Amino acid sequence: MRVLLAEDDEVTARLVEQGLVDLGHQVTRVGTGDDALKSGGTESYDVVVLDRMLPGIDGVEVLTRWRAAGMSTPVLMLTALGGIMDRVSGLEAGADDYLVKPFAFPELTARLSALMRRPPISESLTRLAVAGIEMDLIKREVRREGREIHLQPREFSLLEQLMRHAGKVVTRTMFLELVWGFHFDPQTNIVESHLSRLRSKINEGFDSDPIQTLRGVGYRMRSDD
Repeated sequence: MRVLLAEDDEVTARLVEQGLVDLGHQVTRVGTGDDALKSGGTESYDVVVLDRMLPGIDGVEVLTRWRAAGMSTPVLMLTALGGIMDRVSGLEAGADDYLVKPFAFPELTARLSALMRRPPISESLTRLAVAGIEMDLIKREVRREGREIHLQPREFSLLEQLMRHAGKVVTRTMFLELVWGFHFDPQTNIVESHLSRLRSKINEGFDSDPIQTLRGVGYRMRSDD
């Protein structure tokens, strides 16, 4: 696979690059946020390994700009910051997984392999339509009764899961695993705050809310049935 490695620490970058090359992967290595932003926006990669603390534009800002521009390439974020909120901020920016330094190279490759096993959008439905809301997964566009709704990446992902599970309950744990990649509860209101913003955007100008809150259980999107 083609890998973009954005890491400013020379020792870490050299070890990761050599290890991936030895496994047969093609690696493009950059050491600043500006170079990462440019390379990720102009070249095609299968996966990105992105350091959080890059010089210049930091990794979180680079990722935020990529996602805002519609880049959907899986991103594994590296960081020396191991706090829960540090991980949360990276995942909120659009990271697909998070690895704290120091790490073992086999764990890095295992996580990259897991990201690559996820089916690309082209192999699944490219359009969803539920309760008057239409979602284009390729163009990353959402419309309600023809009116375009601008969503942030996490809001888009939350709505996508609700639409895919229309008529069924989506629990907080499911959202954490499917949208943020958490396999534990970070003890924050991250799901609730994002859902609140999502509902505000999709309901503006409309009298009905297609998302139901089932207290103590989860959320459910009204189906068309």
